[in-house]
Amino acid sequence: MARLNGKTALVTGGASGIGKQTALRMGLEGATVVVADVQDALGLEVATEIEKNGGRSLYVHLDVADEANWAQAVATVEEEFRGLDILVNNAGIDHKEILEDTSLATYQRVIAVTQTSVFLGTKAAAALLKASGSGSVINVSSIFGTSGGFGSSPAYHTAKGGVRTLTKNIAIEWAPLGVRVNSVHPGFIVTPLMGDDLDRTPLIETTPLGRLGEPEEVAAAIVFLASDDASFITGSELYVDGGYLAR
Repeated sequence: MARLNGKTALVTGGASGIGKQTALRMGLEGATVVVADVQDALGLEVATEIEKNGGRSLYVHLDVADEANWAQAVATVEEEFRGLDILVNNAGIDHKEILEDTSLATYQRVIAVTQTSVFLGTKAAAALLKASGSGSVINVSSIFGTSGGFGSSPAYHTAKGGVRTLTKNIAIEWAPLGVRVNSVHPGFIVTPLMGDDLDRTPLIETTPLGRLGEPEEVAAAIVFLASDDASFITGSELYVDGGYLAR
């Protein structure tokens, strides 16, 4: 497994869940991995694990909703590694309320962390990605960026839908430059975002494969899109959902 040899990747939300497994898998595939998060202790642990596995890694503190934080993170990557080939916009937050119970503050915060962050990050990294000659951006959306789900979490659905469309918009702009931009749409995945007190039975029952997904399975899809195996794929949506949207 060395599909990403010589590549430098930045993974947001890299301290846990899908982001952690993506960072670890990219390290095993030969990439230099910049783990970005606000969970400093956990993020440092991931970077250390990558290096223990023989890879090269760096942790950076990054509030993905803050433009100045993005500028600093990208400057650090350029200074340390002289470039960036892969950007994984994975960081995001959820909420459970229905529309009437969702405060404006909650709505704006979810949009900022889950959607605006993708705009800020891709914009901040644009020059480095274009200079790479074969850049790849993978934006983590959701099945709820395409469907109405269960009728709750309106801010989350709006944010993930925005990520889906923004992905296509940038893909068209950057295609002539050789930079590919795709989105991954996880279904019900066992991550800290799901929480321990959630009744998982309805989620399993609505998934045709009859089980929940694992973060490693989403990470595998992300690594595929980042690699040259996906060299003719851009502006696409890859669903890792156990068949949920096939219903």
